Amino acid sequence: MSRPLRVIDSADTGAVFAALRDALSGDGPAILPHPGHPEGLPDTVEQRVAVVVETSGSTGRPKRVALAADALLASAAASDVQLGGPGQWLMALPAHYIAGINVLVRSLAAQTQPILAAPDGTGFVDAAHELDSPLRFVSLVPAQLQRLIEQDDALPLLRRFDRILLGGQATPPPLLAKARELGLNVTRTYGSSETSGGCVWDGEPIGDTEVRIVDGRVELAGSTLAQGYLGDPARTDAAFHDVDGKRWYRTDDTGTVTDGILSISGRVDDVIISGGVKVSLAEVERAVRSLPGLGDAVVVPAAHAQWGQTPVVVSAHPHPLEQIRDAVSAGLGRASAPTRIVVVDTMPMLGNGKPDRLAAARLAQG
Repeated sequence: MSRPLRVIDSADTGAVFAALRDALSGDGPAILPHPGHPEGLPDTVEQRVAVVVETSGSTGRPKRVALAADALLASAAASDVQLGGPGQWLMALPAHYIAGINVLVRSLAAQTQPILAAPDGTGFVDAAHELDSPLRFVSLVPAQLQRLIEQDDALPLLRRFDRILLGGQATPPPLLAKARELGLNVTRTYGSSETSGGCVWDGEPIGDTEVRIVDGRVELAGSTLAQGYLGDPARTDAAFHDVDGKRWYRTDDTGTVTDGILSISGRVDDVIISGGVKVSLAEVERAVRSLPGLGDAVVVPAAHAQWGQTPVVVSAHPHPLEQIRDAVSAGLGRASAPTRIVVVDTMPMLGNGKPDRLAAARLAQG
């Protein structure tokens, strides 16, 4: 059986919220919240698909992740357990990203009205004042939190949230330390559209999520997994597979599990060969971000005449290159030391608050 698929303008969060309610209950069509006019969509999807999330992934080639209502609601239920019960949410994320959709699903499950604020932080203070539930939550990306803690009028309101979820990208350690020093109840979440959003909180799986490492790569199982990729069976088969009757999602992340705690070390595709030595760009970026003023720096690969490829730092803040090289070399070895720093007026960003790494790489190469 099938059901219609309807595109909803993600700029109209209220319309997405209403359409999502009907999609989850089965009273309306499946929905694809989107900021533009996606092409090549089918008119219908499988009956069990409620929401389709489009994401560029790490390569820039669009993926359309098909999610069942059961998976999204399982994610909301697992979140409620971790949060101490259902509450009211401030919606400060784009409605076409899974983290934003999660906020709306959790609000529907809790039967509360989300309060809306712009992703750039506009209206956050006024929106936070409107929250009237005993339990108050917000989901942010690190760049949003960084901006908000620098606003004198926002900080007291951030302290009133029972939980602040941080996801979408790795949280710079200095930002996490600062947030906790300021008395903010921050939880780092890990997940993706393929897992209905964050399914690992502060390294621990939530709900019935299971984590394992296979050949260094993180794999996840549980009731929040997506059905697959819309109209792309080859990609679905590459990412999802069954082992002894259990379905696993093979991520592009590398990591370790120690005493049940997951630590992400990087991505499968972020290792370069520099002068014959393997270099993890994620490890280099963590080392660079630990330096003062470089908490939002991005490390990307660039061609090098002598070494093949080397790490290059892209940052909106200047910093002496030799200091960066010395700091990285001390922890990771000389081969990992960036060969250049590219200072930009503004860091290129994606709509969900993540750095645009493809754009940063072009800047570094140029």
